[in-house]
Amino acid sequence: MQFNHRGIIRRILKDHFDGFWKLHHNLFPAAYQKDIEEIVLKAMRCGSPDLGHIRYECLGCPGETKPVFIYFSCKSRFCNKCGKKYTDEWSEKQQELVFNVPHRHMVFTIPEELRQVFFQDRKKLNELSQLVAEVFEYYFQRRNKKLQLTPGIITVIHTFGRDLKFNPHIHVLITEGAMDCHREWRPLEYISYEYLRKSWQKIVMDSMKKWFPDNLKVKALIDDLYRRYPKGFYVNAEKKMKNAKGAAKYIGRYLARPAIAEYRILGYDREHVTFWYEDHQTGKRIVKKQSIYRFLYNLIQHIPPKHFRMVGRFGLYSRRSYEKASQAMNLYEFVRTKQLSLCLQKMPKRKKSYRERMIEAFEKDPFWCSHCHRKMDLVEVWHADHGLLYHYMQDAKSIYKT
Repeated sequence: MQFNHRGIIRRILKDHFDGFWKLHHNLFPAAYQKDIEEIVLKAMRCGSPDLGHIRYECLGCPGETKPVFIYFSCKSRFCNKCGKKYTDEWSEKQQELVFNVPHRHMVFTIPEELRQVFFQDRKKLNELSQLVAEVFEYYFQRRNKKLQLTPGIITVIHTFGRDLKFNPHIHVLITEGAMDCHREWRPLEYISYEYLRKSWQKIVMDSMKKWFPDNLKVKALIDDLYRRYPKGFYVNAEKKMKNAKGAAKYIGRYLARPAIAEYRILGYDREHVTFWYEDHQTGKRIVKKQSIYRFLYNLIQHIPPKHFRMVGRFGLYSRRSYEKASQAMNLYEFVRTKQLSLCLQKMPKRKKSYRERMIEAFEKDPFWCSHCHRKMDLVEVWHADHGLLYHYMQDAKSIYKT
């Protein structure tokens, strides 16, 4: 019998999260425990009547048509269904925003000896994200001080490896080139790999000194890490993106996707979970079998605290600079390609509605009455937190439960 992957994560959570949390909630940072529990409980109820619904009916239809209920989603990045939707929409949006110039994708890793620091305080990764951007900005400015070169930088924080272990690192998408003080684009491909490794090591070590002043154990660890990593901390800087679409799509894969895709789960017998992952170095598929509580711990440890900023935009991609930079880049593209359309302001794409997504996926309108052949009417909106928000029989725009 073939194993059914669909909804397997939610099934595991419903079966075991309550018992796991009662016994092991203290394994997680106290400041994040409430956020973690709330996010998991929401993901367990995603797409169920518990969160609320929108109801459609064909009013006045002579046929015996059944009402259609659309249940609310949890909109959590932890949820496999919602996380994938969020990632897909983000990638589509970036394809409109990212400049159509070559980019390079880099990964800045953190040594195993320091990972527990970021497990206890996830927000420290935000500080490192800002500092990584400053490393690039300083490098470009140093290349030509008179021209004041400014690159475009997008950072994405990630905490898991393919084997689900806590492995915090920062993905960086950077333009292979920069804009000068005259608002002219200057292609620039080479960035010193040695400079990146050494600079990354220094900002991590300097941050440790700032976070733990006068701590002798931390000072000894820093000295030891400088000795053990004389070439700096590891930075992967090999992936080059030739166009904006490919760059946005690639970095989007790392934004909000859940720690494990459901298709990678091979088995679940209520005591163990079996899954596979591809080894980075060998490229071979490795199958792993874990106890249910170990699997849940590995899964839940990657839930960030509320309002955690996963994406950072710096240089030309910062909010302050983007509009002017975009105008200059459109002009650069026109000069390069002679396509007038590139100079025109692009209208952002509207998010697809539930109805549009369902028609696109299944070629069937979920609100189409099969009897009288017209679109059904919106009858009711009910939300778990706010009660009845709309009913077609009520004159008031919204009704809140008291």
